Amino acid sequence: MIINPKEQSFKENHKLMIGSIVPRPIALVSTISKGSIKNLAPFSYFNGVCSKPPTIMFAPARRGWDGKEKDTLKNIKETKEFSINLVSESFVEQMIACSTDFDPDIDEFDISKLTPLSSKKIKPPIVKESKISFECILNKIVTVGNKEAGAGFIVIGEIILFHIDDEIVSNGHIDLNTFNPIGRLAGNFYTRPTNNFEIYRKIKPGK
Repeated sequence: MIINPKEQSFKENHKLMIGSIVPRPIALVSTISKGSIKNLAPFSYFNGVCSKPPTIMFAPARRGWDGKEKDTLKNIKETKEFSINLVSESFVEQMIACSTDFDPDIDEFDISKLTPLSSKKIKPPIVKESKISFECILNKIVTVGNKEAGAGFIVIGEIILFHIDDEIVSNGHIDLNTFNPIGRLAGNFYTRPTNNFEIYRKIKPGK
């Protein structure tokens, strides 16, 4: 099967992408508006960029029905700060409660009953229930596509502080069983890292 993305709708392309790019880690992004209204929203187009400086990226798409920017992006443009909170299965239902496009004056911490915890270096709070959180400052925003539904942005941010729950660290490494993160699949499906295997790569001599 060969499919030309220009010959079908962005929604059809979207379904192919989220069904193919799996599993996807979930960033629960906390921001705050200039009017001090907290916002919390999950994004599964999310990953690391590099380690020096420690940098991440996530991609907030334009809203699917009107092409407008989401509150998360608007807040980051205004304040240049945000926190990334990784999602464990213990609060997945509360994370999902944040995924609705609420009006800008709605605080998703109140909706989800998740707990805002003051950050150390930025104004947006971190999520207390998250076992790993990053305090981030904006590096840059890359605009992708035109000002229409289906287009989006790449938000690149530098991690200026890590928050790691002591209980998930074992011998200097993150213990996945205790961390118990979830990954995003297509539709309403999620996955757990419960069936893993290990392969050692060859190391170049002298390294």
